[in-house]
Amino acid sequence: MSIVVGVDPAHRSASALHLAGMLARSSGTSLIVAAIVPPAWPATAGGADAEWLSYTREAADSTLDHAAAVLGGSIAAEYLMYEAPSARRGLHSLAEERDAGLIVVGSATQAPQGRIALGAESDALLHASPVPVAIAPRGYRVEQGSRVDRVTAAYRGTGASAGLVLGAAAVSASVGAALRIASFAVVPPDSGTSGAGLDAETAIADTWAADIEKHATSLARRVSELDQAPTVSDVAVGRGETWEAAMAAVEWEPNEVLVVGSSTLGPLARVFLGSHAAKIVRHSPVPVVVVPHGVATRDRE
Repeated sequence: MSIVVGVDPAHRSASALHLAGMLARSSGTSLIVAAIVPPAWPATAGGADAEWLSYTREAADSTLDHAAAVLGGSIAAEYLMYEAPSARRGLHSLAEERDAGLIVVGSATQAPQGRIALGAESDALLHASPVPVAIAPRGYRVEQGSRVDRVTAAYRGTGASAGLVLGAAAVSASVGAALRIASFAVVPPDSGTSGAGLDAETAIADTWAADIEKHATSLARRVSELDQAPTVSDVAVGRGETWEAAMAAVEWEPNEVLVVGSSTLGPLARVFLGSHAAKIVRHSPVPVVVVPHGVATRDRE
């Protein structure tokens, strides 16, 4: 099984390559580095179409050379141009053809430095991919030879998110990384419940946090009983007045990845971000792996 990483000839960036390289080293998996180019079509009078196709392929070649320089020779990688009408379709088709277990992409250029934003193509990919999609924050870099040190699994207290945690535990064990279980909640400063005011809202949040921590601690014990159990570093609950504050309320390590599950309301066996997961992705300070509903449990089994 391999990892497909998409590189954009129009916006050369090393962020996705740094993430893909770290994931490949950690899992002992080879990389397929792909530049998606438009398919050829019959030549027209004047040769304008041929000139455009030649330009796009030259740009793709240059981007693949840049990718090879970024990754170096320490990782087994195949570099190719892949014809498709769009980046989303190309990465999706290539992953299916090569039986890839993961697609890696970078953030859209409008993201703040160190954060993630979804562009039109990456958002479409998340709605269509049957395999997990890893997204690198803008400007993401790791030291040469880096491996994943910790996997944080986002837990919402539901059965589906419990399955995600157990799936993330199996991945953590396979790459030799520690596992952390984390939950996040936002309590706005001007919130209130039926006129009861902020005190009532805070009390509800306190109760929620205590319940989540209790359930997550129980889930951590289940993880420790797995045949190949990773080290569970801790259980964390991040709360704040904004999503950014809630995410910042827990500590993050340099070589960490956050795993979130897709919405159960999405298409079967496809990635689909609900509003909760989308906010976590947008405010995460580390790379995020979005897992299609049901895939974590299937892979664990």
